Amino acid sequence: MNGNDKDSNESGKTPEFQSIFRRVPKWQDLWFYQKSEVLYQMTFVFCERFLPKYGDRTVDQMVQAARSGKQNIVEGSEDGKTSTEMELKLLNTARASVGELRQDYEDYLKSRNLHVWTREDARFQPMQDFTKVHNTLADYEPYFQRWNAEEMANVGLTLCYQVDAMMNKYMEGLERTFVTEGGIKERMHHARTGYRQQQDERLAELEKLVPQLQQQLAESQAAYQDLKQRALKAYHDQQAKIERLKKQLESK
Repeated sequence: MNGNDKDSNESGKTPEFQSIFRRVPKWQDLWFYQKSEVLYQMTFVFCERFLPKYGDRTVDQMVQAARSGKQNIVEGSEDGKTSTEMELKLLNTARASVGELRQDYEDYLKSRNLHVWTREDARFQPMQDFTKVHNTLADYEPYFQRWNAEEMANVGLTLCYQVDAMMNKYMEGLERTFVTEGGIKERMHHARTGYRQQQDERLAELEKLVPQLQQQLAESQAAYQDLKQRALKAYHDQQAKIERLKKQLESK
């Protein structure tokens, strides 16, 4: 449609349609996605630095778990535009992958007699403070080659816990949305019903205008007949005047 096309209503405005697509945050802006991106990149470097390059399935498992967590967040967010149910399912898959990665980091530390930092450890709170306020890969990359295995694994563990907590809170909001707004079928029905209601209201408005338009038409027809009669009378008067003038000329 071009800019000159108009709807049949008097204002010429296009009817408002209710979109069946949900408004979802951009996945790039979600903090738990940003942290999951850090987790993936950091896990890749961790495996390269501290695990055997060949013969250890842990490498593939950790990298795949980290990637699965990140990718399922992306896919869940995209699918969430149409299906809250699918978004919840994919985000839950992402949580499971992050949980698997967390277990791998824990196993690495325990199997090598390294420490899992707790609140009693002086290094715990500075790590918590850093990871809480830093989400992007650029914040962490400078440390990837500087941290030792224990430091890097504990940062990975902490990020796993934070991503899981953030995703849980986000998914609780999605569940409330699903309960109150329903899924794609409910939104499609609501949008269709809303459009039909809008058309019915417009039809009712037009029907109210019919008597007024009929009255205006009758008045216009009456005015036309009056104008027609006056025009005919003026024509006949003019013709009579012409005949009189002709007779006067003939009698001279």
